[in-house]
Amino acid sequence: MTVDGADIRTDLPAWQRRLGVVSQSCFLLDASLARNIAFGLPDDRVDRARLTDAVRRARLEELVDALPEGLDTVVGERGVRISGGQRQRVAIARALYRRPRVLIFDEATSWLDTVTERELLDTLLAELGDCTIVMTAHRLQTLRRCDHVVVVDGGRITDRGTFAGLAERGVGVFAAGPDGSDGWAIQDSNLGPLPYQRSALTD
Repeated sequence: MTVDGADIRTDLPAWQRRLGVVSQSCFLLDASLARNIAFGLPDDRVDRARLTDAVRRARLEELVDALPEGLDTVVGERGVRISGGQRQRVAIARALYRRPRVLIFDEATSWLDTVTERELLDTLLAELGDCTIVMTAHRLQTLRRCDHVVVVDGGRITDRGTFAGLAERGVGVFAAGPDGSDGWAIQDSNLGPLPYQRSALTD
């Protein structure tokens, strides 16, 4: 696999440092919200300004304001003291804290209501202009703002195009409407000629 013409295997750790990955289920420590966002960093190396920015972008400000100790509130083992949607947004804030060049969402908004999901994606798309976003989602409407969609059936690419174009044709998963099945999506960025840039995959 090449990025900007360079094989990522020549310096795989450097490529991995450019990634931010958020899965459907996220691991949270029995520690403060701040430690869970700045995951793995000692307290004296946590950038509070960057932490606050990640919280804002992940739509976590209301939660932080409601917690008794704000960012220093302990969320409990596996984040049991907060909701599923809040845990997902903590995981998103964790990825954003790293300021990645490629952000991968693997069902990362599945616990969010549609309004919160839209607001969060609006913020990310408006502010992460130099970041490529790769998304998987059960809700096809999550993919509406993606540049390209690639439809995969049985491990093979069966169709590709814009969301609007595929929805108009009503082929495959799009025949079921916006609540169809799984999907992959990529939001365009200025990262460069990634081999998968400006594409989306739906299974």
